[in-house]
Amino acid sequence: MQLQYLKLGNRDVFNGQYLLATYRIRGKGGIPLDDIATEVAAESSTGSNVKIKVATSYSESMNAVVYRIDEERNLAWIAYPWRIFDRGGNVQNIITFLAGNVFGMSSLEECKLLDVYFPPQMLVHYEGPSYTISNMREYLNIEKRPIFGTIIKPKIGLTSSEYAELCYDFWVGGGDFVKNDEPQADQDFAPFDMMVRDVRYAMDKAEQETGRTKVHSFNISSADYDTMIHRAEIIRSMMKPGSYAFLIDGITAGWMAVQTVRRKYPDVFLHFHRAGHGAFTRDEAPFGFTVPVLTKFARLAGASGIHTGTAAVGKMAGSPKEDVMAANHALKLFSKGDFFNQIWSEIPEKDQDLINAIEKESKGESYNNFGSWRMTKPTCPIISGGLNPTLIGKFLDVVGTQDFITTMGGGVHSHPMGTKAGAKAVLQAYEAWEKKIPLEEYANDKEELRVAIDFFQKKKDVVNTQPKEFVPFQKE
Repeated sequence: MQLQYLKLGNRDVFNGQYLLATYRIRGKGGIPLDDIATEVAAESSTGSNVKIKVATSYSESMNAVVYRIDEERNLAWIAYPWRIFDRGGNVQNIITFLAGNVFGMSSLEECKLLDVYFPPQMLVHYEGPSYTISNMREYLNIEKRPIFGTIIKPKIGLTSSEYAELCYDFWVGGGDFVKNDEPQADQDFAPFDMMVRDVRYAMDKAEQETGRTKVHSFNISSADYDTMIHRAEIIRSMMKPGSYAFLIDGITAGWMAVQTVRRKYPDVFLHFHRAGHGAFTRDEAPFGFTVPVLTKFARLAGASGIHTGTAAVGKMAGSPKEDVMAANHALKLFSKGDFFNQIWSEIPEKDQDLINAIEKESKGESYNNFGSWRMTKPTCPIISGGLNPTLIGKFLDVVGTQDFITTMGGGVHSHPMGTKAGAKAVLQAYEAWEKKIPLEEYANDKEELRVAIDFFQKKKDVVNTQPKEFVPFQKE
């Protein structure tokens, strides 16, 4: 045990000078929790697996400290002096400390970062989002309801013209937002510049016919900085301001790509796609961190929007509790976590203006006059993965907010009457929920919704009955 990293019961960690973190930790061979927790604290801050004899008094003041343990649940609370992190708001550097080399320690069987807390003194040094869902709402002239979007399917293999045609169909059907899927880039069957050009043509036509503005999110994730910026500039040269977002595959392209785009293009919606996160966020993954933690870091890094899960309503793994918690961390001024309550403000918690704003938020009232200098702006939850018109109302009931963007793929394009009808069915399903009319009843005179209900219910029945009829690889 490295005793210099063990300070159980230390109250100084709440003085604003520490980032707080909660881990679930299990050591191999029955290593006691306090012993292995100090090893984690050392490896993830100033030390190593043995005591460093050349440490100075000052360097030891930068130690992470284990200030609480729960042996029954294998939990350890570790405080990190946030001054150890790279100056300039570098989020990847924080993650390198908290969720980096520590995962390679041979003495560990499990090390999962479950929650983090950023004090207001630390938030001052990080930009947070610039362009928010409020800006997109203003551009789209949508005051209250969710922003309804789609992912073009098939995600790969369409020509630029075929892709744009489906964008057009969705937009004229009433949709607001279209996005590239996470692997779409500069493939030979749909060159990037031609795809952007054709999307602009389709958007112009759809806007002329509907009288409503539209938005497209383009994936600019690339092999290098210059290519990423080149793609961004292609989009800026062809699209109208406000009509586009920049999508970054934040896990695979990296946090530097996310923060580079945030800083270089503060006037553009920064769309954080989290492809690859399941390798370390899923419950069954013993090493990594959780979806709420990922979402907190994305907001700190300045993402305008991040995928937060369908709260077990769609096809992706994730619990309602965890996904709703992530959505709240993205959106709210005050968000509750499993271990920490986060206030996304840079002023003292006892400030009366802050107290009033949090109270208004809890009642569902607007606190827009709170002042942007006092808080880290919100990140918009982006919802995708198995949703369809029959599930919109259920998801709205679970998530408890309308401040999100949906990006249904198959839920729109698999509609038997086509993409345009699929978009109409989504809006009709929302209208039924808003008016508190049962979906089937509302669909009586809405052909698109009625066909969607029949199709997706039939599909659900087939999925539900298939395992009873056939169990593959069953031994005789």
